[in-house]
Amino acid sequence: MNFGNKDMELREIDILDLLPQRPPIVLVDHLVHFTQEVVTTEFEVRSDGLFTEGDHLMETGLIENIAQTCATRIGYINYISHRPVGIGYIGAIRDLTILRTPHVGERLTTTIRVKEEVFGMTMVDAEVRSGDELLVQAEMKIAIKREESQDALKKD
Repeated sequence: MNFGNKDMELREIDILDLLPQRPPIVLVDHLVHFTQEVVTTEFEVRSDGLFTEGDHLMETGLIENIAQTCATRIGYINYISHRPVGIGYIGAIRDLTILRTPHVGERLTTTIRVKEEVFGMTMVDAEVRSGDELLVQAEMKIAIKREESQDALKKD
């Protein structure tokens, strides 16, 4: 499968074409980088967000942001393959370290690095940053609903 793309063109894709989530649960604004192994998204923390409390994004919002970055990866693979958006589930979270919760107005950059894919499960290392500041590190395992996982993750 050819994943040839330019990062600027990725930003132009409507994120709702890549994610199964719908507002007010969407915690990714743009796909900004894609390779089969590394995906980066951006998100601006908003005051009216479901996961915003006071002037901070809650810890659960940070975890969901990582999961949605994983979903964006599969969503993009399906998008360029003309398949419907897939559904995934958080299978496990390990070594979660939250150094700080971000404030409303901060722009988060979330990067996942695929460590392993087997039997519809994807294991990633994830980090969330605000500018150069590391906010979150974690390892996450995502299970892809069977129909989507069999074809979407095949490498040509």
